Amino acid sequence: MPQPTETMDQPGGLSRRSVEVIVALCLIGLAGLVLYDSHGRGAGWDGGPQNGFFPARVGWIFLAASAYLLWKSVRRPPETFVTWWQLGQVARVLAPLVLFVALIAPLGLYVAAALFIIAFMLITGKARWWSVVLAAVLVPLACFWIFELQFRVPLPKGPLEAALGY
Repeated sequence: MPQPTETMDQPGGLSRRSVEVIVALCLIGLAGLVLYDSHGRGAGWDGGPQNGFFPARVGWIFLAASAYLLWKSVRRPPETFVTWWQLGQVARVLAPLVLFVALIAPLGLYVAAALFIIAFMLITGKARWWSVVLAAVLVPLACFWIFELQFRVPLPKGPLEAALGY
């Protein structure tokens, strides 16, 4: 799909500074969690390293690097990291993928894969209906034949496979 022209595209988007600040704050939070947990386990040296000794050292280094990233990102001049149109393109790919992962547990891998193929091909590819149906049926069947029957690797199954005796 071609990118829209400037007249079609809404100006703006997410700035690189804001994205880097958000990432730095998340990393600082993660470093704080590592430090909290490692000190809860014992981060000292009592005749040898306690359980949290090395994770605490890594956590302090991680915290320092994240604080440096935050400092550098706040000082960065504003520039566009991603436009709203580009972010929409990412969402068009990410939404079916999130739905696929969420449906694996209740429906099984093969049914979720068929639904994923249908959603992905219709949303992103705008494919013909017969190619969507063909791919949604043949790909999960081929995967079932390869993994379940040939390699004997059990993958998550749902009610359809249970009804078919697998």
